[in-house]
Amino acid sequence: MGKIRIAIAGVGNCASSLIQGIEYYKSLPEGDPGTSTGLMHHNLGGYLPGDIEVVAAFDIDVRKVNKPLKEAVFAKPNCTKAFFPDLPDYAVRVRMGEVLDGIAPHMADYPDDRKFIPADEEACDVATVLRDSGADMLLNYLPVGSEKATRHYADACLEAGVALVNCIPVFIASDDEWIQRFEEKGIPLVGDDIKAQVGATIIHRTLTKLFMDRGVNIKSTYQLNVGGNTDFLNMLNHSRLKSKKISKTEAVHSQITHQMGDDNIHIGPSDYVPWMCDNKVCFLRIEGQGFGDVPMNVELRLSVEDSPNSAGVVIDAVRCCKIARDRGIGGALLSPSAYFMKHPKVQFSDEQAREMVEEFIGSIRER
Repeated sequence: MGKIRIAIAGVGNCASSLIQGIEYYKSLPEGDPGTSTGLMHHNLGGYLPGDIEVVAAFDIDVRKVNKPLKEAVFAKPNCTKAFFPDLPDYAVRVRMGEVLDGIAPHMADYPDDRKFIPADEEACDVATVLRDSGADMLLNYLPVGSEKATRHYADACLEAGVALVNCIPVFIASDDEWIQRFEEKGIPLVGDDIKAQVGATIIHRTLTKLFMDRGVNIKSTYQLNVGGNTDFLNMLNHSRLKSKKISKTEAVHSQITHQMGDDNIHIGPSDYVPWMCDNKVCFLRIEGQGFGDVPMNVELRLSVEDSPNSAGVVIDAVRCCKIARDRGIGGALLSPSAYFMKHPKVQFSDEQAREMVEEFIGSIRER
């Protein structure tokens, strides 16, 4: 069915895992049982992971700007695992984007291998690069809190007629004004804030729904996350966390069918531990009351490599977005956003959202 031509804003750990993953799955022989590991389907709507092709990339770090893509994905401050390091020579060099609010001021206080170092370059015209590259869609992988920068790239997508998959918690695909703008242009939009394959949010949602389905009244819950990548370093600035906390909290709170006070649900990043690199550890606790108001609680510790844990979900979201483009569907994609993202326009249970995506893949039109 042809290629899926993507552009990437933010060549960080998540982009590195995604690009390595595309080449990893492409390298597996047909029929290898590993071809579906980490993915919803190996063949999704006629598209394979290896059909995804990066045609443009944007960043602001001096170690990445003007560098070949195959080098930039492994440049500092990236620290994710190199599980497929032998990348091909892509015909893509990383272009300089607008800095705007893409860097938290406190990042300057850390050693060079842990912070962003802005390149002394003039920013490119993103819309022009997108048009010239023939990109079908842009993946937004900017740091959490990049509100102005995300809107800058979203505007460029609208100007260039390019779809947007918004992987961060800046509210575009869940905002009525942005949804209307993408609908009017007939451009697909998926977002906001990617869910990991088996991450803290999806496990918290699943356990929460289990409590509800089994008649347990949840009294309080927390989710505390620590990690050592630049995402956690960036989020030490709590002023950048507002949308992230909203996104993660709503993803869990939407599964609770009774009222809970804000003080009884706490979800969000907690600290930065440099030696953990791209490893993320979640500490989760749910306290509830069962039959006869007898108390119970669940505690869980989850350890994952943060960036690879989301890359497979992005591959699935990208392919759904391309299917929408092929079918001429514009605006926010309801079912892919509900299944792949933490903060869609409308929340559904994960089981229902998956059924909706399966229907979307096999249907003629989005319902």
